[in-house]
Amino acid sequence: MRALRQHFPACKPRHSNNIHARAAFPIREDPQSAQNQQLPNSPELVAAAIPSAIGRRQFLADASRLAVASAAGLATTRLWSPRPSAAETPQILQEFSYSDIAVSSEIHNRQREQSLAVLMDLSDDSLLKPLRAMSGQDAPGEELGGWYLYDRNFDGKAPSGAGFAPACTFGQWVSALARNYAITHDEKIRERVLRLNQLYATTITPEFYDVNRFPTYCYDKFACGLMDSHWLANDADAYRILDATTEVAAPLLPGRAIEHGRNWRPGKNDDWSQDESYTIPENLFLAYQRGAGDRYKTLATQYLDEEYFGPLSEGRSDFAGRHAYSHVNALSSAMQAYLTLDSEKHLRAAKTGFDLLVEQSYATGGWGPDETLRAPNSDDVFASLTNTHSSFETPCGAYAHFKLTRYLLRVTRDPRYGDSMERVMYNTVLGAKPLLRDGSTFYYSDYNTRGSKVYSKHAWACCSGTLPQISTDYGISSYFRDKDSVFVNLYIPSTLHWTLDGAAISLKQSGDYPYDSAIRFDIKTPKPRLFALQFRIPAWSQNASLSLNGKRVADAVLTPGTFTAFRREWRNNDRVELELPMRTRLEPIDRRHPNTGALMNGPIVLFAMDDASVPVSRKQLLAAAKISKREWAVQTESASVKMLPFTEISDEPYSTYLNVTP
Repeated sequence: MRALRQHFPACKPRHSNNIHARAAFPIREDPQSAQNQQLPNSPELVAAAIPSAIGRRQFLADASRLAVASAAGLATTRLWSPRPSAAETPQILQEFSYSDIAVSSEIHNRQREQSLAVLMDLSDDSLLKPLRAMSGQDAPGEELGGWYLYDRNFDGKAPSGAGFAPACTFGQWVSALARNYAITHDEKIRERVLRLNQLYATTITPEFYDVNRFPTYCYDKFACGLMDSHWLANDADAYRILDATTEVAAPLLPGRAIEHGRNWRPGKNDDWSQDESYTIPENLFLAYQRGAGDRYKTLATQYLDEEYFGPLSEGRSDFAGRHAYSHVNALSSAMQAYLTLDSEKHLRAAKTGFDLLVEQSYATGGWGPDETLRAPNSDDVFASLTNTHSSFETPCGAYAHFKLTRYLLRVTRDPRYGDSMERVMYNTVLGAKPLLRDGSTFYYSDYNTRGSKVYSKHAWACCSGTLPQISTDYGISSYFRDKDSVFVNLYIPSTLHWTLDGAAISLKQSGDYPYDSAIRFDIKTPKPRLFALQFRIPAWSQNASLSLNGKRVADAVLTPGTFTAFRREWRNNDRVELELPMRTRLEPIDRRHPNTGALMNGPIVLFAMDDASVPVSRKQLLAAAKISKREWAVQTESASVKMLPFTEISDEPYSTYLNVTP
């Protein structure tokens, strides 16, 4: 039985309309373009590379890994270009709002719409049933069952898991509904948010927390839902309800961060030891920032887990044996401590934590086999390829990963965090099985040598709360801004709208990335406006190029592992085309097992289908041929092995890693 998880909303954007600056580079014709036209001289164009950052310790570790991998004929993409030290800390990038970005990608929208349909179809009484029952009230309506069920006689050893975490996802579902309203402006969704909050308000009692094995966890989810309701759905009562919740809950919570597995409830058995109080500061800091009151900053500071953050802030590993999802999620609380309290200590802790996480991640970007973090230089991740099918807790882990990398990217402007976010998106959560009306929930990605996609045996498990949330966050993770630039982080078909000096501007992104290397951007503006578009150039890319209105931009330096700035006075119908050529490469699982590798193409892992046990050489893998839009084939001595991205796999068995012969 697995412990519950925790999830949080993104920061509210602070818009800036002061976008300016000027420089130049020449343009040359692209002889392969059918739309080449003579461009007027344009002194407003510039391309500049902003390299990514690593420290000396990470650089040396990566150099060692590269040497081992090269000797085995495997290349690794976990190498980042060093960045010169900056004279001053860069301005923190701001998010756009949910309503500023319209995602048009079919696969991204399908996941969001499927999850939304399930939430909208659940009855109010079913959603409120465990809350009412735990508060000693009448609880009419259909029982959802699974983890969501309240069973006063719950037995932690029961294989069904029914009643494990009653009402645990209520706040997350309200949060997801509020975010969906901000995206769609569908008044039916907003009406549901307001109604659920009013119904929830009648269940706020001490009894709920007395009988709850996860009181801090549930309080945090309620805070998340109410905060998003206020911020995104204009619920005028949301903060009043949050205050009432806090008045009742705070005296019944542990009062400080208590580590997972430590029981702070006198007279209770180990079933009561899995609360996750160390993850709650993020939402409390956000509530303070968004006007809920000073008490939330005080409470957030009270729950910072210094036992965990202290060693990380000193550059020491504090991961081994810790519960994976919740401790990665807690790094977002460290980031909020930095953003709210200006605590450099907590920023260092989050950076170190991310570096340790990358070091023990799979090629997919997933981490935490059997929901456990590992010690540096451990063979545990390699061993998991044969000893477990519980490789990565996908919706929950991806949600935590997105939040952490979004914070770090905004603070540091280091594009490696965007690379990592992209890897996790395409190779894990975007390929999750959909949430179903009966509570069927996709929980683990399986990286075993004989893996498969299956639903959790537990209905309404924790990932049923995070999948609806993360499916709303692809848009706000795609673009950021500062006073004179728009940063393009994720290459997802979408349209960004913003206002600059009174002009309503739109940036439309289109293409079939990552299955096609060409990405197009069309600009609409009623008046010429000067600003920069900053494009993330992935660390794996080679020979990237940029064109403006059909003409190749000469001398544009598109260095892998950087943001490249393209600055000009933009005019209506300007068109930019970014080319990120894809190539196949091999990535070893770690430097100690260089002959166990995953085949990658651009940002995606290619999973071996059919008989993945056939002997295959490095040369054969790197010669993988693309035989259709989203299918590759590797020809071995005895067979042709089909290779598919995670998003294209249904119920077939697959293998993530292959044993590579010379």
